[in-house]
Amino acid sequence: MLTNSDLVELTEFRRALHMKPEVSGEEAETAAAIVAELEKLSPARILTKLGGHGVAAVFDSGVDGPTVLFRAELDALPIEELSENPWKSQVQGKGHLCGHDGHMTMLLALGRLLKRKPIAKGRVVLMFQPAEEDGSGARAVVADPAYADIAPDWAFAIHNEPGRPFGYVSTRIGLINCASQGLVIRLTGKTSHAANPEDGISPSLAVAELLPALSALGQGGDLDDAFKLATITHVQIGEPSFGISPGGAVIYVTLRTAYDEPMENMLKAARSLVLDAAQKFDLNAAFETCDEFAASINDADATNVAIAAMNAIGIANGDDGLPMRASEDFGVFGWSAKAAMLCLGPGEDHAALHNPDYDFPDDLIPVGAAIFERIAHDLLG
Repeated sequence: MLTNSDLVELTEFRRALHMKPEVSGEEAETAAAIVAELEKLSPARILTKLGGHGVAAVFDSGVDGPTVLFRAELDALPIEELSENPWKSQVQGKGHLCGHDGHMTMLLALGRLLKRKPIAKGRVVLMFQPAEEDGSGARAVVADPAYADIAPDWAFAIHNEPGRPFGYVSTRIGLINCASQGLVIRLTGKTSHAANPEDGISPSLAVAELLPALSALGQGGDLDDAFKLATITHVQIGEPSFGISPGGAVIYVTLRTAYDEPMENMLKAARSLVLDAAQKFDLNAAFETCDEFAASINDADATNVAIAAMNAIGIANGDDGLPMRASEDFGVFGWSAKAAMLCLGPGEDHAALHNPDYDFPDDLIPVGAAIFERIAHDLLG
């Protein structure tokens, strides 16, 4: 079990991470801090620069058995933190407002427990993954040649999810997080003097048609197999000037589907709408896809292992609030492993994820670590 000294040290470390947030793809200092802590735990190996700034620590029993991976995320968000806490972000415009600092600390707590009570067979991999917030990190880690040597048979992750009672875990077999993808649409015409708009080619009418048409591609509703949602997140037409008729426009739309397979058809439909509008209004159209998240789907065996572990140590659990529209790139690890995501409650009235006043509750550190430890020892002895 974790001692009082452990909890004090882990809390101090979590708050130190909180003060120095790094966004997706920039997690060099965070990764270095994690490596320094892992070295104190004497794992069999520490891998660095996985898929960018990713770090993995391998605790190897030396006896044949399965590999069990536990994942946390390194990155923070490009959001200004609003807090009076002495450990608030010291980096303007960036903050650990999703709890990844806490998730990392839970894994380090697990490492302390494994050092004191080693597994009897197989391997545990503590995976500190980069770039979760933009959906690129898990894919990059799995594609890294070094990952093949630590590829897991089982994979587990905990994400704190406000709105649930403190210490309560939501999980279920099947869909947990939707697939999503960002589509950037650029329309190009020709500017002109605002007094003579007929001399240019404005995208204004095309944009006026596209906004409702794109939104109609998916209007949400019940989160069943047919779920689709298109959300316009950003629109810009021309420049902030009264003397120029615009010659260009940009539209950002986020597309969501319950599963991965329908996403391609939704993308095709969006592109078709844009190309038709571009032709109608004599515009050029270009596309860019960003923030591609696979659906996160819990394997039945992995979910049952996690539920049995939580029941054994008295952690209340159920399937409240699942599945979720929000996306999570942990699903990529489930493409080649039996994987399960657990949603851990920080309290029903806790600030929501991505809110400027969010902070991870340190009292969750031992809860998450205990769940992970029980899963590890249930699978590996």
